[in-house]
Amino acid sequence: MLDTDVQFIFDNYYGLIGLGFWGYVGVVLLTMHITLLGITLYYHRDQAHRAIDLHPALRHFFRLWLWITTGASTKEWVAVHRKHHACCETEGDPHSPKIFGLKEVLLRGAELYRAEAAKAETLEKYSKGTPDDWLERRVYGRCPNAGIALLAILDLLLFGVPGIILLAIQLITMPLLAAGVINGLGHAKGYRSFDTDDASTNLWPFAVFIAGEELHNNHHAFPSSAKFSVRRGEIDLGWLHVKLLAALGLVKVRRVAPQPELAGRPGTLDIKVLRSIIVNRMHVLRHYTQSVTLPVLRNELERVGENASAILGRVRRLLSWHPSMLDASSQKRLDDLMARHPSFKTVLEFRNELKELWAGSHRSNEHLLSDFKEWCSRAEASGIQKLQEFALYLKSFADTPQPATA
Repeated sequence: MLDTDVQFIFDNYYGLIGLGFWGYVGVVLLTMHITLLGITLYYHRDQAHRAIDLHPALRHFFRLWLWITTGASTKEWVAVHRKHHACCETEGDPHSPKIFGLKEVLLRGAELYRAEAAKAETLEKYSKGTPDDWLERRVYGRCPNAGIALLAILDLLLFGVPGIILLAIQLITMPLLAAGVINGLGHAKGYRSFDTDDASTNLWPFAVFIAGEELHNNHHAFPSSAKFSVRRGEIDLGWLHVKLLAALGLVKVRRVAPQPELAGRPGTLDIKVLRSIIVNRMHVLRHYTQSVTLPVLRNELERVGENASAILGRVRRLLSWHPSMLDASSQKRLDDLMARHPSFKTVLEFRNELKELWAGSHRSNEHLLSDFKEWCSRAEASGIQKLQEFALYLKSFADTPQPATA
């Protein structure tokens, strides 16, 4: 009997398909890519943020695929992710390295996810609009391990004993790349294009294979955008798939990040212009850093004979972080620079005031416009050329924001 079992295993060692080494490599890469596409296109852009509308057939395919390869349900993933945005870097964030530590999120990201997904109040508050049909209630939500068991049977049947390795790789795709790398390194390492009120970073191009999810800072700057790439040279593989699927009629793009639309010359500040500025506030803050803060600091450093290039290289990254995200030594470095260079201090104060203006949601439109005009008047009277030019830049905004559609 034992000899018969051994002979059966030997005869079917490579399964029904019988692939060679590179065939297995191809299957691994393909299945990992499909899983990542399911996460970024279905879970993230379609369900969590409603940035795209996938064709119902694609939605059902990705629900089935992700149930098999991860054991997760749409309701749980979406709820945990939405809570992450709502409580980012504060108590309640399900997987912030600032709260739990980078090592904890990298190594135990999946466990943090499961702990949050088990909370009924999280699912009740943050999962609205996700599928609630018979399949979700009776199969995907009730029997998460059944999908993984089905995957194990299929891998062994099709790929034989090497299918065990394939199964292991398939099962760690989301815990390692999504729960670990994106939720961990994506809030600790990398570069920042936008001054969001959190610690999100972009990992591109080092993690370009994660289907665009590595552009995490861009996503936090524009959460409802279907396209994560913003700067020249960034490639969002998920967006490339969206464009291909859209051409085939399988997806509809609902929103993409706005881009500043400028008139030919400075105009009159009114509520429509102010609304356009606020819609594009992430671009406005980035432009302020590039055209005001850094040039003013460079001029100050060169005026007193300091090594401008070396200091700017160290300071540039600090300026992209919200003050609450800086450690004590970083904040002291900025404080020392402000103490030695008054103009640098002035432009940072103007920048903070500008952010406070559009954060004041309690203001009436009339008060907000009055305060904004007053800010521009003080900028023009500051005697700092770069700040004066920036005030003219704001007055050059078109009176209607560019539509946030593809």
